[in-house]
Amino acid sequence: MEEKRRTITKWIYWFSFAVAVIAVYKTLDNFSMIGVWLKNLINVLMPFIFGTLIAYLLYVPCRKLEHIYAKAKKTKIIAKKARPLSVFTIYFIVIILLIVSFNFLIPVIANSVIDLVNHSQEYYNSAMKNLENMPEDSILKNEIVTDIINSVRNINIKQFINMDKLAEYAKGAIDIATKVFDFFVAIVVSVYILLQRREILDFIRKMGQAILKENTYKNMGKYLHRTNDIFFNFLAGQFLDGIVVGIITSVAMTIMGVKYAVLLGFMIGLFNMIPYFGAIIAVVIATIITILTGGIGQAITMVIVVTILQQIDANIINPKIIANSLKISPLLVIFGVTVGGAYFGVWGMFLAVPIIAVLKLFITDYIEYKNEVRQ
Repeated sequence: MEEKRRTITKWIYWFSFAVAVIAVYKTLDNFSMIGVWLKNLINVLMPFIFGTLIAYLLYVPCRKLEHIYAKAKKTKIIAKKARPLSVFTIYFIVIILLIVSFNFLIPVIANSVIDLVNHSQEYYNSAMKNLENMPEDSILKNEIVTDIINSVRNINIKQFINMDKLAEYAKGAIDIATKVFDFFVAIVVSVYILLQRREILDFIRKMGQAILKENTYKNMGKYLHRTNDIFFNFLAGQFLDGIVVGIITSVAMTIMGVKYAVLLGFMIGLFNMIPYFGAIIAVVIATIITILTGGIGQAITMVIVVTILQQIDANIINPKIIANSLKISPLLVIFGVTVGGAYFGVWGMFLAVPIIAVLKLFITDYIEYKNEVRQ
């Protein structure tokens, strides 16, 4: 009887193994179809994903406003409606900021881009003329610079950047009607998540307690909380820091009389959100444009001023904005940004630092746990 049971168990094992092999084979065989299905599913869920992201970014300011409204004991109506009032206030502030941006900032940047594209050949010719008039022993007339100039001499910027092609790219990448609908769905989803965030979090906690063991649940909750702090502080802090750097740099460039000051200033602020490499790339681009539009002297002055401002940002403004430091080595930052940029582009460069910080958190805790066990 025992031998018969072992035989049946063995056959069940081999049958299950064969079914698993066939399932894996069929999955790989139809991988392209699965990929298409997943892509369609993500497209359908995109408004909900985007709405969740909006709610995540607005959660902390919403929570702080709710606490402020809840303390208004003299006006009981405000205290009772603290949560919906906090959500309404946050979205009102966001809408005002968007209106101000679209009415003032974006038109200035758009006009600068159009003007830069339209006069690109003129700026290039002027720069070439100034270069030819320089002494033969000038550093800008060495072989390396000459080779670079010769390689870009025949490039027509308008061929790659013009408003007609930008419009074509935009139309090809975005179905306006669908995206507008998805945007409003995302806003509605984010509002509901913010209004019902306590109920959603309670449900997730109860489900976690029901599925996981007590120690696993506690550890997972601890790491999720710390990971959330790392990502939120980094994303919100870097975004706010980018805006501050963009404003300060734009003002400084405007005072210096740099052409396209707002465009270049906010470009530097945007690139500044990418650690280490972002600031370098932005300053190089801004320097080239300033040389073409204002000459080498103005470009050198601009580089000095922007470098000073970036040092002030790195040592004073950024640490103040990001209260909880990620506490990771610059070597890890450079490694993460390099690998993230190589495999995932700009988003990889931007998110590499918090991901590295989270991985470091797990690895450090694991090492400490192993050392405690051995002792």
